[in-house]
Amino acid sequence: MRSKIVKRSVVISGHNTSVTLEEGFWEALKEIADDRGTTPTQLIAAIDRDRSLNNLSSAIRVFVLENIRKE
Repeated sequence: MRSKIVKRSVVISGHNTSVTLEEGFWEALKEIADDRGTTPTQLIAAIDRDRSLNNLSSAIRVFVLENIRKE
């Protein structure tokens, strides 16, 4: 089964950027943000600050995967 790919605009450090993720990753990111008492945009900004990967979408996917593995 194919997951719908969704492109969303977010503001990181005052700059607009777009992030393209599969719908399931957006849902998981929102759940993680809710669990941490923050917003998805704030969580994306933190991922962006700490990432070692060049691609933000990839960094978000790895972040979500690592969080799921911890559960």
